[in-house]
Amino acid sequence: MKIKFCGAAQTVTGSCHLLTLNDGAKILLDCGLYQGSEDDMEHFNKEWLFNPADIDVLILSHAHIDHCGRIPKLVKDGFKGKIFCTHATRDLAAIMLMDSAHIQEKDAEYESRKTEKKVKPLYTSQDVRNALPLFVGIGYNKFFKVYAGVEVKFNDAGHILGSASVSLKIKIDDYHEKIFGFTGDIGRPNRPILKDPEHMPQCDYLICESTYGGETHPDVETSDNDFLRIILKTCVENRGKLIIPAFSVGRTQELVFKLDRFYAENKLPKIKVFVDSPLAVNATEIFKMHPDCLDEEIHEYMRKNPDPFGFNTLTYVSEVEQSKRINDLKEPAIIISASGMAQAGRIKHHIFNNIEDSRNTILIVGYCAVGTLGEQLVKRPSEVKIFGKLLQVRATIEVMSSMSAHADHGEILDFLSNQDKGKLKKIFLVHGELKRQERLQQGLLEEGYKNIEIPDLGNVFNI
Repeated sequence: MKIKFCGAAQTVTGSCHLLTLNDGAKILLDCGLYQGSEDDMEHFNKEWLFNPADIDVLILSHAHIDHCGRIPKLVKDGFKGKIFCTHATRDLAAIMLMDSAHIQEKDAEYESRKTEKKVKPLYTSQDVRNALPLFVGIGYNKFFKVYAGVEVKFNDAGHILGSASVSLKIKIDDYHEKIFGFTGDIGRPNRPILKDPEHMPQCDYLICESTYGGETHPDVETSDNDFLRIILKTCVENRGKLIIPAFSVGRTQELVFKLDRFYAENKLPKIKVFVDSPLAVNATEIFKMHPDCLDEEIHEYMRKNPDPFGFNTLTYVSEVEQSKRINDLKEPAIIISASGMAQAGRIKHHIFNNIEDSRNTILIVGYCAVGTLGEQLVKRPSEVKIFGKLLQVRATIEVMSSMSAHADHGEILDFLSNQDKGKLKKIFLVHGELKRQERLQQGLLEEGYKNIEIPDLGNVFNI
């Protein structure tokens, strides 16, 4: 067998890995969109390191765009196989990909006007509609045949709704089989809403994420106290606005749940809260459709409060005009909007309109890829360019990595702790910046793991 790394190699987005079996069958693990602006990744989304028509099966770990965002282009360019994922991932991917297509189309229109040349989107809404019938939803914790001699098992990864680690049982001959594992994005234990990550079966080979290699997140209690402190400082003491870039799936629902609890516990005065993202509105409904994916904590909470994603001062915003009116508010407010890296979407307009006011705070609550506006803000610059205009950064910039949905260094090691180091022949580290990967590699070596590779884009390994 061969494994080729076609994305998320020494970078955090664009997950895509190609497994070629001994009989020539080709299985793709994820097909994500690159999000960022590294110079050497400029053409990543438009080009393939394989022929899409040659791919027999696609296995999707979860619905974040950096893992599923190029699927419509894959289909447009010739892929005709099945796309296997969990039921919740199938439902989320449908709205995520339609939203992504809308962004592609709008970006193409803007570039066409700007350059006075016809610019085509990466894919269209129709391309998404063509791809959706190929999705096949399957449940957790049971091997399922996806190709001749190949079965897949999904275990709950605890990262976002429907997220899964992937275990492929591959028949070598009548007497032998191999387990090829892919962690996808590993979630965190003891987080609200979702179940804790489950261990994977014993693997012979494993692709493992490494986003926070060498890092340790603060605990949940510290996270909640920090969040409450920032709200009170900004909205009560300063009478300002709290602007939060947040991914529409996962992070937004967690923020709303935290706010719901704060209000239920009388820790906050009445402050207007806006979730300004049509995608987040739809995603929240899908959360309600999949109670099987939620943990006991939120089930217990829902016995007292049937709707953990709604409270009196909360408004979900879908219409553009309503979104624009939020910036005219003179009173304190909390604005949660996409995208999580602040690179596009409505959040960029909210930051543009509020960053020069010292009463306001911009709170970064997740990973921001290199080259994104979010990554620039994490560095707390004195000025930043948005929509071509240079703005003074007078708003306070706060960063809370404790709210990340990615496992930290110790949590990754805990996730892998059930693996027999003698049977696990090789680990490939992906989905991380090189410095993080090197720290995780060292940590794994210290734990007794061997043969740990950090592949570069396009690298091929015989296994």
